[in-house]
Amino acid sequence: MADGLERLWTPHRMTYISGDDRPDEGYEKPSGCPFCRAPQAPPEESLVVARGERVYAVLNLYPYNPGHLLVCPYRHVADYTELDEAETAELAAFTQTVMRVVRKVSSAHGFNLGMNQGGVAGAGIAAHLHQHVVPRWGGDANFMPVIGRTKVLPQLLGDTRELFARAWPS
Repeated sequence: MADGLERLWTPHRMTYISGDDRPDEGYEKPSGCPFCRAPQAPPEESLVVARGERVYAVLNLYPYNPGHLLVCPYRHVADYTELDEAETAELAAFTQTVMRVVRKVSSAHGFNLGMNQGGVAGAGIAAHLHQHVVPRWGGDANFMPVIGRTKVLPQLLGDTRELFARAWPS
């Protein structure tokens, strides 16, 4: 029976929901960790936007909002307290640069920043620390996510990665 509702299909999310893309060895070991593998892959495949000496910025494959980036240390560490001083400083500086780049490219009105430390805190990949940088705009919590439980992303991730990479300061 028709319910009169429009459907917006996002089948790519099923892989994340079902865990089908989870490696057999899990995320705990660097060999199965997407944050350890991403810097080795070509940018178009990995969605890495910029690389530093100790950390890098990558688009979230399953974003909360358009332009959702992650700042990750290259080193496979789970907890913020495991970062050394240089990693901590570069992670903070990269987070600032991510915010500047996203504002320049997409005029974000604000940001949610955060780290989920441990599975019980909501970390999907708890074995490798990552800082979320989620751009926000006035009215971005519209009826789609609130009622429709669907997030509309207006641009392909590869196109977003290219815009951010070009805007990254050299």
